[in-house]
Amino acid sequence: MAKKWIQKAIKKPGALTKTAKKKGLVKKGEKLSKSDLSKLSKSKSTKTKRRVALAKTLRKMSKKK
Repeated sequence: MAKKWIQKAIKKPGALTKTAKKKGLVKKGEKLSKSDLSKLSKSKSTKTKRRVALAKTLRKMSKKK
């Protein structure tokens, strides 16, 4: 596995939040919740689905300490 795979996986930071704002799920200054992620995962866009999957993975990693 690559040493810095997370940095390479996040090519466009903030893109998922920007998409959520366009859909009216999140207001300025708020973070994405689990329910917001599940709503975004039902999107037709493959990119959005992949970004949601990465967000869920990163969220799980931060809790393992």
